[in-house]
This record gives sequence, structure tokens and C-alpha cells, in this order.
Amino acid sequence: MLLTIDKLIYGGNGLARLPADEKGPGKAVFLPLVLEGERVEGEITEQKPGFARARAGKILEASPHRIAPACPYFGECGGCHYQHASYEHQLQIKSAILRETFRRVAKLELEQEIRVHASHPWNYRNRTRLRMRTRPFVLGYNRLRWSELLAVEQCPISSPLINRAIAALWELERADKASADVTEIEFFANAEDTQLMAELTVQEKGWLRGRKPDLPEFVVALRAALPEVIGVGVFHATGQGAVERQDIPAELRETFGADHLVYSTAARDYQVSAGSFFQTNRFLTDKLLELAGEGRSGEHALDLYAGVGLFSVVLAQGFRSVSAVESAPVAFRDLKNNCPGSVTIYRATTEQFMSELQPSKRFDLVVVDPPRAGLGEKVARLLAGRGTPRITYVSCDPATLARDLTVLVKSGYRIEEAHLVDLFPQTFHIESVLQLVR
Repeated sequence: MLLTIDKLIYGGNGLARLPADEKGPGKAVFLPLVLEGERVEGEITEQKPGFARARAGKILEASPHRIAPACPYFGECGGCHYQHASYEHQLQIKSAILRETFRRVAKLELEQEIRVHASHPWNYRNRTRLRMRTRPFVLGYNRLRWSELLAVEQCPISSPLINRAIAALWELERADKASADVTEIEFFANAEDTQLMAELTVQEKGWLRGRKPDLPEFVVALRAALPEVIGVGVFHATGQGAVERQDIPAELRETFGADHLVYSTAARDYQVSAGSFFQTNRFLTDKLLELAGEGRSGEHALDLYAGVGLFSVVLAQGFRSVSAVESAPVAFRDLKNNCPGSVTIYRATTEQFMSELQPSKRFDLVVVDPPRAGLGEKVARLLAGRGTPRITYVSCDPATLARDLTVLVKSGYRIEEAHLVDLFPQTFHIESVLQLVR
């Protein structure tokens, strides 16, 4: 079946159409690893009432932007989606998707130029999570089209130190020192790429009780093979992707080392504990800080979804007082450590905080950096109702951002600046920063 790719859509797929019939326009077809304008031989793999999925075979007419991928696992690994496109074209793709998402979801025609902030396209990740299995040993990522595990021995979008850690794990396996207790391992590197925290996910909550686990021996072997691992955290898988932190027994704390990493930025050094969120692009953290808070000043600022205080610290340099809100217990501990005295911190969800906030409390600026789910209608309405003159919205999902914009724009906000900060080269993920004013 011949298919012509109309455009790329959020999620990494190209959009094509089946031939029209007497019932109307042809059904939409989604297929990965293609580029706009290409003609390909497609094979339908799944039929749904409103669309179909396909995979591309032979590329009959290739895009001029198509290049050879740099990673030997590309096309099978589910981590990257755009390695077959030049980096310059990847930025064009993402800008077009951001505009189209605003138009489709928010019914908003973005008049401003999208200011694009490019990254180094390779070795940019300071945090990488891999699945791990023994008997037989496999270390890697989910495959592109299903959850089956693909073994990898390198990852060119991860930092050089993280790639050394991946190699060290394979060497430990060859020396029969891998742990059967571990199902996932995540590495987090500092800004200089000289130190690592390792976060291990285990299936059994009481991993030190019952039978003798091999986890402590594995940690000793890992830290010996890679002295840059300054600390190891342990987490228990609770189902449906959720994990909870496990306390390291006192007698093993020296074995497992430090419980946090120090991450340096232009603003300050941050304590980031195992389990705390921190931005994953080691080249663009300072750019995010600049866009979110540098040059802003006033009496009162509010930082929602504050995490470890990445933006709160910068806001404190220009505002007399800052309120920072975070619900996660580990990140909240880091937030307390990282923020100066002019920052008042609150342990609460954003919805709880905004619902209980006194009507008389006013802010000159609100910074929001929600997870992929976005603000949600209730929080967006609570935020819009405060009448804050300026909002900085840091988003990692254009669809939920556009949904939230429908509420904010209807309440009188307009987009003053739109920035695409490419935290995730080679992937479909889009990080954006909007400056909203009213």
C-alpha cells in the first residue's frame, strides 16, 4: 500500500490517509519513522473504527531532511523517534507541532514567533533509566512498538559518564555480579558529569528480610567498578509504574553512600536527593532558569510544582518574598535545603494550596512547571481567578498546555512570548515556556 505522509504529529508518528471512498475522506493512518512529504510502502498493523496504524517499509520518495541515524538501536528502541531527521529539521517539526496543537486544542492562532533554544543533540541526558533482568541478563529499554525489553550497551543521547555506567553493568554481569533483586536502574549525573547517583527499583519491599538478598553485594561491586557512583537509593515497585523510597538500614548506609547529589547551575548549587525530580538536559538548565525568572522583580512571586527549588532560588533574587509549593516528600526536603530565607515553602498539592489561599493574597508573578498532566481545569481556573499580572508556564506536554490555555486565555491572559527549549533532542518530547500577561 502506497502512503504519502501529510505531516508529523505529537507522539512521533507521521499522519497519512487511506484512499477516499463513497463514505467520505480516507481513514487516518499513523506510522513511525517517517517524515513529512515522503511516499512509502506501508503495511497496516492495526485497524480501529476511526484510524489505522501501519509500519513503513520501503521509502519510495525520501525527504531531503532524512539522514542516517547515529544509534545502532534506532528503529527498534523506543527511546528516540527522530534520529532519521537532521537536528535542524527536528526543531522545525517540533515548532510546527506546537503551533498546530494550540490551533487544534485551544483554538488559538499563535501570532508570535516561537523562539527556539537548541541543545547539543547528543550526550545531553543527565538522567537515564534502564530496565534490568537476570536469567538471562538483559539491560535496556522498551522496544518501539511494544513493552518487550531491548538490550542496549550504549545510549548516545545519555552523558558520557552514564554510558560508562551502562558498560560497567554489562561487565558486572559478565563477572556474575548482577543482582536478581533489581528490575530497574536509573543513573543521575551531576552538571560536570563527574558523579552519579544510582536509583535501584526492587520488586520486594522488604528486600533485607526473609531471604538473604544480593543487593548489598551488587552495590559494593557497582561502586568498585565505577567510583563515580557516590550514592545508591532503593525504591520498591508498587504497581502501575509507581514506586516508593525504601530506607537504607543504618548498618548499610556506608555501603550505599550519599543520599543526594549536588547539581551546579549558574544560579547556585542544588541538593538533589535520590527520588527527586530535576531537569534532564545538562546543557539547557541555565536557559530554563533565565526564561523562568531572571530579570523579573517585584514584591511577591509564587512557584507552583516547585520540586527541589530550581526556579524558587532564581525568583528569590528579584522578589522580596517567594512562596514555593511542593507535595513530594523527598523533593520537599531538598526544597527546604536549597531555598534562602526569603522563600516560604508549603508541603501541599497545588490544588490544595490554591484552594486554601486567602483571596487577599496577591502575586506579581506565578511560575508553574506541572507534570505531563498539566494544571487541569480546576487549578487553571483557580490560577486565573487570582488576577496575577504575569504567569510563566513551563510545559513538557503541548496537548495539556493547550488545554490549560483555553481557560487562561478566556480569563484575559495573552501570550507575550513563546519559547521552545529543546530538552529532548532525537525524541518527540516538547518542552516549552510561555510568558502570559493580562
